[in-house]
Amino acid sequence: MEIIDLSEEYEDIYCKCLEDWSEEMNEAGDYKKIWLEKKKKQGLRVKLAKNEKNEITGMIQYIPVEFSPISGEDLFYIYCIWIHGYKKGVGNYQNRGTGKLLLAAAENDSRESGAKGIAAWGIMLPFFMRSKWFKKQGYKRADKDGMIELVWKPFDHDAEAPRLIKMKKTPDVEKDIVTVTCFRNGWCPAQNLSCERMKRAVEQYHNHIKYVEIDTDIKDNLNEWGICDAIFIDKKQITTGPPPSYNKLQKIMQRKMKKYTG
Repeated sequence: MEIIDLSEEYEDIYCKCLEDWSEEMNEAGDYKKIWLEKKKKQGLRVKLAKNEKNEITGMIQYIPVEFSPISGEDLFYIYCIWIHGYKKGVGNYQNRGTGKLLLAAAENDSRESGAKGIAAWGIMLPFFMRSKWFKKQGYKRADKDGMIELVWKPFDHDAEAPRLIKMKKTPDVEKDIVTVTCFRNGWCPAQNLSCERMKRAVEQYHNHIKYVEIDTDIKDNLNEWGICDAIFIDKKQITTGPPPSYNKLQKIMQRKMKKYTG
C-alpha cells in the first residue's frame, strides 16, 4: 500500500469519498469541490492510500485548526479518515491497517510543518470515526459533547488542548409556518446529500415552509450557532447519519404539514 498526496488526477474520487460508483454521491452536488478549492488556500492537506493497481482505497483530510470547526492553536485537525468498505468499486479494504498508515502520514506531515499536535473528532460508539480507535493510536480526550469526543495527540510539551465549539442556540420558531434549517459545512458529502434531499422534500410546501441554509464553514456563523452540520425542523434536530432517504424526509414533512394542508 502506497500513501500519496492528493493530486488533480484524484480530486473527483476524493470529493465523492472514494465512492465514484455511487449514484447517491451525484445527488450530493458539487459542494465538496467548492469546499476543496476554498480549503486548499487555507492549508488543507489530503493523503490517499493507493493499492498495487493504482486504485484509491483510503483517505485522510486535515487542516490547520484555525480553519477547522473546533477551537485551538498551532495544531492540525483531522476532518476524517475513510477506508473504502463496500463490495462495489475497489472492494472492502477495511481492517488491513490502512487507517494506521494514513494517520501516521498525517502526523508526520503535521510535525514537519511545525504543528504542536493534531486533533480529531470521534464517536463514542462502534460506528464511523470511533474515538476508541484513535485512543489506541495514542490519542487522549480533549473535550466531549454528548457522544462526540474530541481527541488529540500533542507533539510538544507546551501544546494546548483544543476544544469543541458547542451548540449555543437552535433556530427560532415562527407562528403559522414551519422553519427548516440546514447547517452545512461542505466537507462531508453525506451531509450535503441530506441537505439536498431536504430541499427537494420541502419544495411543494413553499407557502408554508421557511427554508434556511447556513454555511458553517464561515467561522462567524459557526461561532454564532455552535453547530457544524445538522438539519432542524423548527427546533427539533433530525438524524442525518447515515443520510435519510428522500422518501423518509418526504414522509416527515407530510406529517409536519398536515395541520397546514389538511
